[in-house]
Amino acid sequence: MKYIFRIVLSVWIWCPVWAHAGKAEKIVTYLPVIEVQDKEVRKENRNVALTMSVDLSRARIRTQHTVALTPVLVSRDGKREAAFPPVVVDGGTRNRVYLRAQRLKSVELPPYHNDETKVVIRRRNGKEQTYDYTASLPYERWMLDGRVELREEVHGCVNCGSGESEEILLSGIIPEFIPDYRLATIAPEPEPVKVRAETRTARLQFRQDSYKIQPDFRNNRAELDTVSNSILLVKRNEDVKITGIYISGYASPEGSMAHNLTLSENRAKALAEYIRRHDDISPELIHVEWHGEDWDGFIRALDDYPQLLRLDRIRELIAQYPDNHDYCEREFRKLQPAKIYQRLLNEVYPPLRRNEYKIEYNVRNFDLQEARRMVDERPDLLSLQEMYKVAGSYEKGSVDYKRVMDAAARYFPDKPAVLNDRALDALGRGDTAEAIAGLEKSGEMAQQPVLLNTLGVAYARSGELHKAEELFRRAAELGSDEARHNLDHVRQVIDQL
Repeated sequence: MKYIFRIVLSVWIWCPVWAHAGKAEKIVTYLPVIEVQDKEVRKENRNVALTMSVDLSRARIRTQHTVALTPVLVSRDGKREAAFPPVVVDGGTRNRVYLRAQRLKSVELPPYHNDETKVVIRRRNGKEQTYDYTASLPYERWMLDGRVELREEVHGCVNCGSGESEEILLSGIIPEFIPDYRLATIAPEPEPVKVRAETRTARLQFRQDSYKIQPDFRNNRAELDTVSNSILLVKRNEDVKITGIYISGYASPEGSMAHNLTLSENRAKALAEYIRRHDDISPELIHVEWHGEDWDGFIRALDDYPQLLRLDRIRELIAQYPDNHDYCEREFRKLQPAKIYQRLLNEVYPPLRRNEYKIEYNVRNFDLQEARRMVDERPDLLSLQEMYKVAGSYEKGSVDYKRVMDAAARYFPDKPAVLNDRALDALGRGDTAEAIAGLEKSGEMAQQPVLLNTLGVAYARSGELHKAEELFRRAAELGSDEARHNLDHVRQVIDQL
C-alpha cells in the first residue's frame, strides 16, 4: 500500500497540474514545478535588465505541449505593462513540428515560435535542464516601484489541454529614489564698527547768482531749522557719535556749466560754514563736494511732466549732445512757444538747486536687553548680528521671532544671511516661487555657496532639476558639503526621469 502511495505521489509531483473547465477542455499549468532562481532586475542607463535562472528539471512537459513563459513588467498601479521576450519550452512532438516548419517555411509555426521569442527549448523529461535568462526593455519612469510577473501559456493539440496562469517573480523593483536635499544657514556677518548715516536735502533759497545764506529770505528759516534739528537729534543720542557730515552742492541748468559749477561749490561751502558755526560742529568733521548742473536729476524730473510741450525735442537734444549741455540749454531757450522754457525755469529747474547733506555716525554695541528695546525704538541702530541674537531669544516661529526677523529683512535686505533665511522660510511654507524670486534678484549669490545651494533646492522642489543640478555643482565647487550631497541626489532623480 505504501509503495502504491509513493507511485501516485511521484506521478502527481512530476506531472502538470490539471483542472477542468466544463467537460471537455483541460486546463494545464506547469508553473508549480518550474523553479525560477537568482532573479534580479536592474536599471542600466536607459534600459531595464532582467536576469534569472529557469530550472525545468522537475517539469515533465507533455510531448504535444508548448509552454510559453513570458516575464512582464507591470506598473505599481497595474495600469501599464511591458513584456520581456518569452522563454518557450516544447515537448518532444511539438518541437519536431517546430523544426519541420522552420525547414519548410511554408508551414505555419506553432504559437510563440517566432523572432520575438528569446529561446525555444526542447524539454528532455527526467533530466536536469536550466536556462540562464537575460533580457532588457527600454526604461520608462512608470516602471519605478513596479513588479515582474511570470505569465504562462500552455498550448497543445485539441485533446491534450491548454491553460494560462501567472505568478509574481519580483515586487518593488527599481525603487523610486526619494531625494533628501540638505539646506544650511548663514551666520550674520559681524559688524565691528556700526556705521550709520542719514541723508537729507536742504533746499535753500538764494538771490540770483548769490551764495550768501539769508535765514529770513523766503523759506530759509524752516530749511535751516530742519538741518540743525537733524544734527541735534544725532548729537543728543548717547548711543551714537558723529564721524562726519558730508555736503554736496547741485545747480540747475540755466546759465553756463562753468558758472553753475562754481555756484554749486560756493553754496555748498556756505551751508558747511553755517553748520560749523550754528551747530558747533568741528571743521574736520565737515566734508564738501560740488557737482554743478544736475542733468541726471533733470532727466528724471521730465518724467513728471508728460504733458510738457516739445518734450520729445527736449529729450532728443539731451540724447544728441550728452557732452554739450550748454548748447542744449541754449536750444531750450529757443523753443516755441516761449512758455515752454518758462515752465522749465519755474517748475522743473528749482528743485534741482539744492544741497544734500549726510550725517554719518558710529553706533555703540548693545547687550541683549538693550537690543530687544531697540528693535521697537531704533532698529536702524542695531547690527544684523544683534537682531539675530534678539530673534534667537524668542521661540522660533513665534510672533516676536517673526517681528524681529521682519525688521532684519527691512534694514538688511541684501545680506546673505537674511536672503537665505527668507528663502528657507518660503521653502518651509512650500512656496518655491517666492524662494526662487528672492534669491535670483540677489547680487550676492554668485560667490555664496549656501545661497546657491538653497536656490538649487528651490529649483529641485519646483521640478527644474537641471537648473538645480547646475547650482549644486557651482556650490559644491565653492566648498559646500550640502551641495555635494544634493548634487548626487538630484542626479539620481534625473537618472530616473
